[in-house]
Amino acid sequence: MERIYLDHAATSPLHPNVFDKIIPMMKEMFGNPSSIHSFGRESRRFLDEARERVAKAIHAKEKEIIFTSGGTEADNMAIIGAALANKHKGQHIITTEIEHHAVLHACQYLEKIGFDVTYLPVDEKGFISVNDVQQALRDDTILVTIMYGNNEVGSIQPIEKIGELLKNHQAYFHTDAVQAFGILPIDVNTLQIDMLSASSHKINGPKGSGFLYVREGVPLSPLFFGGEQELKRRAGTENVHGIVGFAEAVEIAERGREEKQKQFLKFKQIMIDTFKQNDVSFSINGSIDHSLPHILNVYFPGTNVESLLVNLDLAGIAASSGSACTAGSVEPSHVLVAMFGKDSNKVVSSVRFSFGYGNNMENVKEAAETISSIVKRLTS
Repeated sequence: MERIYLDHAATSPLHPNVFDKIIPMMKEMFGNPSSIHSFGRESRRFLDEARERVAKAIHAKEKEIIFTSGGTEADNMAIIGAALANKHKGQHIITTEIEHHAVLHACQYLEKIGFDVTYLPVDEKGFISVNDVQQALRDDTILVTIMYGNNEVGSIQPIEKIGELLKNHQAYFHTDAVQAFGILPIDVNTLQIDMLSASSHKINGPKGSGFLYVREGVPLSPLFFGGEQELKRRAGTENVHGIVGFAEAVEIAERGREEKQKQFLKFKQIMIDTFKQNDVSFSINGSIDHSLPHILNVYFPGTNVESLLVNLDLAGIAASSGSACTAGSVEPSHVLVAMFGKDSNKVVSSVRFSFGYGNNMENVKEAAETISSIVKRLTS
């Protein structure tokens, strides 16, 4: 049985070119990039080159890139770091109900220490309203953090319009772009973004690497204390081989971005057409036209997500949901709850499929046929 991986939004396989780039680094370039001897200088050169390549991808300056251990650290650094550094200006933060938990839990922590957080609702397609952002803005708002593209349903938020709205406000604008980076073109200047989080393992790079873009002049309190790495903003010896691998993955993603977008949209259509041809009862959660091309969230009426995912796994198909199985009970996806309400059947009968490296027309079609037969069996 050939296994088919349709969970690239959770993590993605390492690209062979990235692997080839990392192995020599691990074997030979072991110097600490903060050391002044030749071993350290060699590592520093690779680190500097990686920073240049990553900055170029989002049209940023090299000194505006802080390498992190991944998207979670980048989100925490942006939200908690900006809040603590700017609390003398106010203690109000705006975010949305459908953020990744790295954002939501950081905001909840800030609430515990005295900050006031507004959680904006979304409509049934998973979009926030720019008017809601405007209405929520206060004189004491210091940070607005809104994800670029949602990791569960793929909804792309009106980032450029929000950036324009905040242009003359004191609040800094952060976006969690972990799912959008490498898939959509991003120019931090056009979008008027002050901070942006990205992660390596979502774009076929190694786990344990990510970055936070911080616009020059944005004050940020560090979360780690120790050395003076990353221009004194993030203490700790840099993960050089991971960062070099990340930079290689970024270049691969940027080179093939438009082709990938078209391919992923074809994969979506293949799945939808196959479900229809097999008379499967289903509907799409979110928008087809304005969503991340690699994410497809599907509601199958009459199914139970836990049972469905187990059956898919037994058939060799990897997919996921926003539900977390805890001690035998299922906690509904907070994203679907925000979109449809906690009593909707959609929160317990929806599955996310996400495409990436290694998928092709044939295995996506094969997966869709298998999914169709499983759904029909479970609902018969």
